[in-house]
Amino acid sequence: MDGHGGNGADELVGDGSSSPGYSPVVHRNPSPPPDREGEPDPEDVDAIGETVYSKHWLFSTLTRLIQIVSEQNDEGSDAQGQLPEEDEDDLCRIWDMAMDKDVAGFLQEFKAADILLGVIAKSQSPRLTEISVGILGNIACFPDTCLTLSQNNDLGVVLLLLLGDSDPPTLLETCRLLLTCVSHRDVSSLWLARIRQQASVSSSLCFIMCSSTNMDLLVKVGELVDKLFDMDEELMKTWVVDSCQDDDAGEEGGGRRLDLPSSLLEAAKQLRPESPEGLEVYLHTMQLLTTIDEGIQALAVPDGPGGAVWTFLCEVVCGDLCQPGDPSLVLGEQKALLVPALAVLSALYACRNQERSKALFPLVGSMLRILRYHREHQHSKEENRESAGLGERTGEERDGQEVEEEKVHEQLQSLIQTTAEFLSDIITDLNKDEVSELVKSGYLTEKTCLPAVPSIVPGFSSAVQHLATMLSDADPLLADTLRRALPVSEHPR
Repeated sequence: MDGHGGNGADELVGDGSSSPGYSPVVHRNPSPPPDREGEPDPEDVDAIGETVYSKHWLFSTLTRLIQIVSEQNDEGSDAQGQLPEEDEDDLCRIWDMAMDKDVAGFLQEFKAADILLGVIAKSQSPRLTEISVGILGNIACFPDTCLTLSQNNDLGVVLLLLLGDSDPPTLLETCRLLLTCVSHRDVSSLWLARIRQQASVSSSLCFIMCSSTNMDLLVKVGELVDKLFDMDEELMKTWVVDSCQDDDAGEEGGGRRLDLPSSLLEAAKQLRPESPEGLEVYLHTMQLLTTIDEGIQALAVPDGPGGAVWTFLCEVVCGDLCQPGDPSLVLGEQKALLVPALAVLSALYACRNQERSKALFPLVGSMLRILRYHREHQHSKEENRESAGLGERTGEERDGQEVEEEKVHEQLQSLIQTTAEFLSDIITDLNKDEVSELVKSGYLTEKTCLPAVPSIVPGFSSAVQHLATMLSDADPLLADTLRRALPVSEHPR
């Protein structure tokens, strides 16, 4: 329009009406054709749902995926085990795209699960297998697509067999997919039934826990095992018993220990320096083992893994957690590790008739410190609440804070109850010589003992009375102080 100069409206000759033999001259761009109602934009037809992703591109990439596998399986092919960079990039795009609900649904409608199953079964490229399982893992994140995918029995069998693979990234994606599926309520029973029927699952996971140094893989395996045991106690019993029986056969044949408690311990040792979150998962799983007779028996068997588990957990509690000089609020950060660690130690102490030795002294010191820090933290929290108050917050903020505080309170109460019970069991068994040694070592002082009394007395006052009696020779003043700290009704007569 600008090229013609002047105002376009002024250069329109005539009034625009049609007359015989006359055509008006219009110096402007032609109007676009009118929309044809009911005919969608071609780009909208190609888009997947509300996304900007192209159906055509997805079709062609999946078709290329089938071609890649065929090329890899051709005899004499130089491409065996290799995945071209451009193809890898395209497949990784699908992997990312599958995180979108519309794309996941479209892939499911397009029978992508069957295509990927065929790829996994025939692939000679670890990277290709990893990506294929990863795509399935993203598809499974949504309830509807997870249900359809889980009903594919052939896929279920292949995925469980993949746990015996030697490629860590593939194992990581396989465990992620399985954990996603068993976490979906509608299909969890289906997967649990498959896992019960596939005997190799337990031995494959034990082998990974015993041998892998891949932190991400160990964490994901731990999450999977913990979830399975939390959901299915019978499965946990079976795995414990079967792994111990397999271990006996393996030792006779010179094989490596693969019993379940030892496997959990090896993984926990790997994670201890680098991943507190991963260690927490394994400690919780160990705690689950102590809730069944089969687990206790596996830990308590002579020359079994119980001794090594005891030593490791003592090192974690006494060497890593709740150290002298830490602020009292450290309990809030470490409670998820302390509760299962002390629960397992308590079970081992009760079932193994643990020989009392100086190795117990640091553990007594740590538990007294936990009770003292809890007492100090409670006083500090009450003072802060009085000074700050909740009135300045909105009702919604106040409700949210109260809910969170209640959750933390329950977790801390679990820690204090576990600690008080275990400490009372140990104290009740102490003789005068051991108590004297605890005093000399600095573990039993007025500063460490008195704050612990209120936590112990409600259920275990006899333990405090016994400690006071045993202290009569080693530290008479401390013994009298402890007796005075007891409620009047609890005073020995």
